[in-house]
Amino acid sequence: MRVHDEFVPEETFREFIERMPQVCVEVVVERSDGAVLLARRTNEPVKGEWFWPGSRLYKGEHLENAAQRVGREELGLDLTIGDQLGVYEHRWETSAPGPSRHTVNIVFRARAADADGDLSVEDVTLDDQHDDVRFVQPVDIDEAYHEYVQRYARDLQAARDA
Repeated sequence: MRVHDEFVPEETFREFIERMPQVCVEVVVERSDGAVLLARRTNEPVKGEWFWPGSRLYKGEHLENAAQRVGREELGLDLTIGDQLGVYEHRWETSAPGPSRHTVNIVFRARAADADGDLSVEDVTLDDQHDDVRFVQPVDIDEAYHEYVQRYARDLQAARDA
């Protein structure tokens, strides 16, 4: 099946997200020291907050390919995709371009393919959806972060401990 990544007019996209859940893929990029990458969002939902990079899944796109696309397009990184961390759902009261959004998120663990595990903020080239990047140890992700960021961090820690 061909991947359909064509531009969707805003009115059509708004109608879709008002009526149906949207499938998204997110990446938890890990370094060799255990820190994970968070990017500060410049648009809704969660504008101004530190969050996991992610994007909608295109029709016909394989999940792992979508995760690699997120790395390239949002972070300027070639990612090696690992295991799925989990499948989550998010409910947003604010969203661009619509008033609310319901997403089903498939989350992958990933590493930068060419950084030998020592990825730094200087290695990351952000797209226009983000204005800053940081690395944080999952155990340091507390109530100052969005509840969905906290949940992934807890699940990541549990997966590491298993």
